[in-house]
Amino acid sequence: MSIYILPIIIVLLLIIARLKKVNAYYSFCNGVKGTIPLLVDMFPYLVAIFVMVEIMNVSGITSFVANILSPFFEIIGIPKELCSFVFLKPFSGSGSLALLNEIFVNYGVDSYISRCACVVMASSDTVFYISTIYFSKTSVTKTLFTIPIALFASFVGAIFSCLICKVI
Repeated sequence: MSIYILPIIIVLLLIIARLKKVNAYYSFCNGVKGTIPLLVDMFPYLVAIFVMVEIMNVSGITSFVANILSPFFEIIGIPKELCSFVFLKPFSGSGSLALLNEIFVNYGVDSYISRCACVVMASSDTVFYISTIYFSKTSVTKTLFTIPIALFASFVGAIFSCLICKVI
């Protein structure tokens, strides 16, 4: 059933465009044309965040910090096997997805660790990536508490994710 949703939406959009006498193809092309300046404006910010994440992974900073934080994480209910995952999640969606796959391979998809990782993955987003995109295109200048609060919310989400998985 779910494989039909996207084609149905596209057909409905084309029907609505036809009823409103709008050239759907022309409108789509104009929309795409408008994204090119947006991409050019955001590109330096995205490159900076991607380079930072890659440097952290290659240099071993991510693993080092995860090893230091693992005793604290276990006290608050996050398994030590998820330390790197919880630490990397706010920085990189693709990196955390790769770690999620590694967790599946190492612990099995039905394990407690894997269930926790899935709920953590779904309960938060990449804080730095989203902040980069949002703040590069808005006039918001007072961002002092934005990142710390978003990181705190992501961390609390990870704690409650593991708690929920333990209870259920």
